[in-house]
Amino acid sequence: MKIRLASQIQYDSIVDGEGLRTVIWTQGCPHRCPGCHNPRTHSLDGGFEMDIEDLKKEISTYPNQDGITLSGGDPFIQPEACYEIASYAKSMGLNVWCYTGYTYEQLLEFASKKDIFMKLLQNIDVLIDGKFMINLRSYNTKFRGSSNQRVIDVKASLENGEVVLVSKYNQIDIGLDLYKKPECIFV
Repeated sequence: MKIRLASQIQYDSIVDGEGLRTVIWTQGCPHRCPGCHNPRTHSLDGGFEMDIEDLKKEISTYPNQDGITLSGGDPFIQPEACYEIASYAKSMGLNVWCYTGYTYEQLLEFASKKDIFMKLLQNIDVLIDGKFMINLRSYNTKFRGSSNQRVIDVKASLENGEVVLVSKYNQIDIGLDLYKKPECIFV
């Protein structure tokens, strides 16, 4: 099986989820959000293909990673390949975060029609859902670009039958100060 990627795998990321992360940048996104920070990932036929087995081998070579992050693009465009990657990561003891422009509710609707979506969801620990909305862009949100996006505990949500947020990341003001350019820099 192959997956279409937007770029090489990135390891040691500290901005794509909690801890040290290996990020898999999937290619293809139907949302095409205005202001997207990754517009080159939108095309369904851009990027390059990689064999899933080669990707798994590469993931296993990165030391000290806490988990993987499926990003893109939208990983749910390639649910079979992303399921294979997520389940492999879980078997290695890694946690799995995933960014998607779909809402959790939309993904449940997809899962009611095609089981692979549920299999993928069941292998994701944290889901950041919803389209990026430039008019709701915020620098005071952790691990998301706009305040409409949610950081969801997927296992708890599936167990409870309703969305359960990871509260420490869903506060709008989490104490981050906006960067202000200093008048001068002292060396």
